[in-house]
Amino acid sequence: MAAEKTQRVVLTIAGSDPSGGAGIQADLKTFTAIGVYGGAAITSLTVQNTRGVFAVHPLDPALVRDQVSRVLDDLDVSHIKIGMLGSGAVAQSVCSVLADFRGEIICDPVLVSSGGRQLIDPEGTETVRAELLKLCTVLTPNIPELALLTEEDCTTADALPAAAETLLHRYSRLRSVIVTGGHREPATGHVTDYLLSRSTGGAAVSCEKKSHPRVKSRNTHGTGCTFAAAFTAYHFLTGSDREAFQRAVDFMDGLVRKSARFRIGHGTGPLLHHLA
Repeated sequence: MAAEKTQRVVLTIAGSDPSGGAGIQADLKTFTAIGVYGGAAITSLTVQNTRGVFAVHPLDPALVRDQVSRVLDDLDVSHIKIGMLGSGAVAQSVCSVLADFRGEIICDPVLVSSGGRQLIDPEGTETVRAELLKLCTVLTPNIPELALLTEEDCTTADALPAAAETLLHRYSRLRSVIVTGGHREPATGHVTDYLLSRSTGGAAVSCEKKSHPRVKSRNTHGTGCTFAAAFTAYHFLTGSDREAFQRAVDFMDGLVRKSARFRIGHGTGPLLHHLA
């Protein structure tokens, strides 16, 4: 009988979406589609569907902390993906339980929904800025989130790398910032995503861009969660920020194209991860 191999694990810490398009549900579907084992600690329950987010109910911070703690005590977790936290108290509990974690922490700073609803209280936004980002190795904001975190103008293409570089210089453990460009210039025929990375042991920052045709689709709910989860999974498999970035962009491009052919719900539909 062959010797057993210890299976490394990816853990997502995020909110629950009962319509299945974003949050914990999107993360686990993405991990499975790419071929990695995922655990999940839930931070918030939401009331939402394709038409919008109607309510957010953060869980007890101690319950969130204990979920994460028990998984880390037992499973061989090398990568953690953080999504919606829901409140400052939950954000504080996550920071405390991850203070000594030395693996990869990839943060998708879910602060505002696509419809403009705040998904975390002001205390939580400040905790993300002041404490959580100190623990992270990679950050994957969209353009509105980048502007909120840096308090800088991110309306032009030239401003995006500069704002991302601000975060790399501000947080010493942060190695890469990936800015997804889907929110910029929706009328144009292409999307440009950016990978900003700090050189090993240095202050120099490199910028890599990847442009791809914009796909017209009503099914874009959960794209931010899915992209961050895909990057996490590909980094788990390759150990390379650059390769994980390239493969995550290609994964998303293909998934958006395949999902565009179907209709789920009556609003902004989800990605159909099983098609990947």
